[in-house]
Amino acid sequence: MKKILAIQGSNLKKVNIKTDTTILLAAEAQKRGYKIYYFEPENLSFLNGKVIAFCKQIKINDGKKKFYTLYKTINFNLEKSKVILIRNDPPFDNRYLYTTFLLNHISKKVKIINHPSAVRNISEKLFSINLMRYMPPTLISENLKEIRSFFKIHKTIVAKPINGFSGNNVFLLKTFNAYKIKKLLKAHNHLFFQKFLPGVYKGDKRVFIIKGKIVGAISRVPKKGSILSNMSKGAKAKLTKLTNKEIKASTAIGKLLVKNNIYFAGVDFVQEKLIGDINVTSPTGLVAYKDLSGINLAKLFWNNV
Repeated sequence: MKKILAIQGSNLKKVNIKTDTTILLAAEAQKRGYKIYYFEPENLSFLNGKVIAFCKQIKINDGKKKFYTLYKTINFNLEKSKVILIRNDPPFDNRYLYTTFLLNHISKKVKIINHPSAVRNISEKLFSINLMRYMPPTLISENLKEIRSFFKIHKTIVAKPINGFSGNNVFLLKTFNAYKIKKLLKAHNHLFFQKFLPGVYKGDKRVFIIKGKIVGAISRVPKKGSILSNMSKGAKAKLTKLTNKEIKASTAIGKLLVKNNIYFAGVDFVQEKLIGDINVTSPTGLVAYKDLSGINLAKLFWNNV
């Protein structure tokens, strides 16, 4: 079998090469002799028993402004891949869901990371209900009475959509605004509420987990006045060390993820508390970690594959 890496990713024209983990992984695979076939979710099809994708065969130009060269486009039977990476950005919408069913059809013949059924089963926020011992007080609901009661107890809370991503539609609620909450519920149904942890102003911690093991971590410090630690929202990354509590929690989470067929994940903490995000769809941050530490975790990623 030819060494072909097929990547289900987001639009290449929108990739920020300075921060993109997918391209870092692809570049390392290319160094190891893989040909890179890249496709977007809408290019995935099922035809008479075969899962095919209209792919771009690309070469990664490491360190150059034009980060890839297009060789050709090809309608490719994905079963002929050696490895497939699911790396398109959330939200985990119907299209994302459908691709996991299609890719699952060939998952016994091709190594797929993360496994499509695991990506489907592990909701990035809902999976955290299994991990409450590591989390701050949390409510998942669309019942206004329950939400009001939770707010009365905790005074200041953070609200975010179950299928949210990149800090979008995350709100800090210092007063109970029924109108605003109803508007959010109408748009997103069940919402994820947590007691606000002021330590977020000093940064969260993103822990990288590969094959169940802690392999590195960064802290992401929000810009002034913001609670959003996402780098896409202006947060700055720095190296960090994990506390004993964070190591214990991350180790336990890593073991649980391996049991659930997740190979690569990012886990987020604030004030030593898991804040509910188990990033399994398209974990990011490896470029920032490489820039800060000089360690390229893409090498470890492929060593373990």
